[in-house]
Amino acid sequence: MFEPRIVAFCCHYCAYSAADLAGSMRLQYAPNIRVVEMPCSGTIDARVILAAFEDGADGVYVAGCLEGDCHFLKGNFRAKKRVHYVKKLLDDIGLGGERLEFYNLSAAMGTRFAEIANEMTERIKNLGPSPLKAKEVAGA
Repeated sequence: MFEPRIVAFCCHYCAYSAADLAGSMRLQYAPNIRVVEMPCSGTIDARVILAAFEDGADGVYVAGCLEGDCHFLKGNFRAKKRVHYVKKLLDDIGLGGERLEFYNLSAAMGTRFAEIANEMTERIKNLGPSPLKAKEVAGA
């Protein structure tokens, strides 16, 4: 059975703290999420997102602070804009923009973090493995 690999790029102050809270609350969520802590979601670069897919991720999401609450003022707006750009790029190259998403979280939203992890896992399970993986198998 297909178990997707999903990378979650989380800002240190809010989304990563929400992930930590989910763990402290012993909330159950899909174990296939790989959380990558970042100083701010605004530091995410299109190349980093694309590299995650190249390295075998079936899905990626970026999680930043709530709008208006970014510790770096507008980092989450920059991140959202970059994610939107990469979603269009993924559609253009045939990988599918629905494999990428952006979420806003506060540090107190541990339950929501777990819900997002499960939602993304279900979404990617429905989409199936990354088309890049199919090309690797065909080329092997």
